[in-house]
Amino acid sequence: MMDTAFLITAFTTLFVVVDPIGLVPMFIALTAGSTPQHRRRLALRACGIAAVILTGFGLAGEALLGFVGISMPAFRISGGILLFLTALDMLFDRRSQRRQNQSDAAQPEHDPSIFPLATPLIAGPGAIATMILLIGKGGNDWQATLLVTAIMGVILALTFVMFSAAPLLERALGRVGTLVVTRLLGMLLAALAVQFVLDGLRGAGVFG
Repeated sequence: MMDTAFLITAFTTLFVVVDPIGLVPMFIALTAGSTPQHRRRLALRACGIAAVILTGFGLAGEALLGFVGISMPAFRISGGILLFLTALDMLFDRRSQRRQNQSDAAQPEHDPSIFPLATPLIAGPGAIATMILLIGKGGNDWQATLLVTAIMGVILALTFVMFSAAPLLERALGRVGTLVVTRLLGMLLAALAVQFVLDGLRGAGVFG
């Protein structure tokens, strides 16, 4: 049985890592000139593919780690470090610049729903690591796995909604508003990343 604190942590971590708000400018750039109907189809396809990727890694990720001889505490520590680096990127706006470069690399005639939208922008390394970490933290209990997967589905549903409302959000937040939200989420992610590292150290027996 999962407690409320774990569910809040799972939702917050996935929301910050996926960063639906920060993805909106990239979605607008990648779908420039598309009709609203075509944009919705691209958004739905991208979120669906990302859901399959994240679910697959969430369910089989720890088994894969065991196969290659990586312990869960070690992965928690490395995953926490990865999330902390992601937080630094958000705080110093390097993440947006890298995403912009990835969107610029996409060809105009190329369907962006798979690359770069579904991966690596939505289901990137940070999101994949987070799914494995959260399901592992839940003890791989089937109820915990189901709840984490459901939370991931809610996050991706919110991402789809934000993609669908991208022009409205762009006008409402503006460039400054987007930067403020991104930096606040980056600070929160940094704290959560440190917690993952502490959990990994505790699991490895470094301290009680």
